[in-house]
Amino acid sequence: MTAAPATRATAGPLSGPGALRFGYGTNGFANHRLGDALAVLADLGYVGVALTLDHDHLDPFAPGLARRVAAVRRRLDALGLAAVVETGARYLLDPRHKHAPTLLHDDPARRVEFLRRAVRVGADLGAEAVSFWAGVRPPGVPPDVAADRLAAGCAIVCAEAAEADVPLGFEPEPGMFVEDIAGWWRLREALGAPPGFGITLDIGHCRCLEPLPVPQCVSAVAQHLVNVQIDDMRRGVHEHLEFGTGEIDFPPVLRALADAGYRGLVAVELPRHSHAAPAVAARSLDFLRAAASRGEGR
Repeated sequence: MTAAPATRATAGPLSGPGALRFGYGTNGFANHRLGDALAVLADLGYVGVALTLDHDHLDPFAPGLARRVAAVRRRLDALGLAAVVETGARYLLDPRHKHAPTLLHDDPARRVEFLRRAVRVGADLGAEAVSFWAGVRPPGVPPDVAADRLAAGCAIVCAEAAEADVPLGFEPEPGMFVEDIAGWWRLREALGAPPGFGITLDIGHCRCLEPLPVPQCVSAVAQHLVNVQIDDMRRGVHEHLEFGTGEIDFPPVLRALADAGYRGLVAVELPRHSHAAPAVAARSLDFLRAAASRGEGR
C-alpha cells in the first residue's frame, strides 16, 4: 500500500479559519476528463479534491485499475493535491436505478464490492478518507431489517478499511435511511464504535434538517470528523446551492471547523453545476477564502 500524505498524520493544529484546506468535488466536473479537472482545480488554488469514483473518473470496475490508480496518484502528487474518495456515483452500479443497489437491498453484493474497491483505491491514492452513505430504504424492507443489513454491510467495509489503514467517513444524507447526525450516532453504536468509523459532514445538510445551528453541528461531531463537504442550502430543501444563494452564514461555520482542530479537506459539493464547473469553482474558492477571513475576527 502506498503511504498516505503527511497531512493526515502529521499536520499541526489549525490557528484559524485561514488555515482550512479547501477542495472541490469531481462530481461537479462531470463533463471534464479527470486529469483536466485536477489541473483546473490546482490552477485555481485548491489544495485537494473529493474524487467521486464514476464512469469517467477512475471507474473501479473498468480494466487496468491498478495502472489507472497509480497514474492518478502521480498526477495528484505532481499537482500538490490531497484527496478523499467519494462513492456517491448515481448510475455506476445499475444503469436504470439511481444509487442501486445499496447496503439495504436484498442483494447488496455489488455495493459491498464497490465499497471494498473504493477503500483499496483510497489506500493506493493516499486518500485521507473514503466516504459512503446508507441509501434509501427500499419499498417493502422493514426498518429493523434495513438496520441489520446496513450494520452488516458497514462491518465488512470497516474491516476492509482497518486492514488498509484508511479512515471511513459515513455521511448522513437527507432522505436516506441514515439522514442525520443522530442516526450516525446510532449506527456507530450498533457497530461497536470502531475507531476508524468517522463521519462525513455536509454543511448544507446541517442547515437542511438538523435541529442545531450549523456551527453547533460541527462541534457535536468534531471528535469523529474525517471529511467535510460544503455548500449552501435552505431549511427543509435538499438542494446543493452555490455559496450566497442559500441561508447559511459561513464565517461562523468555518470558525467552528478551525476551533475543532479539523485538519481534513473542506470540499465544495455542487454535483449539479458541471455545466459551468471552472467558473463555479473559481467563485466558490473566492467566497470561502473571504468567509474564512471574516471568521478570523469572530
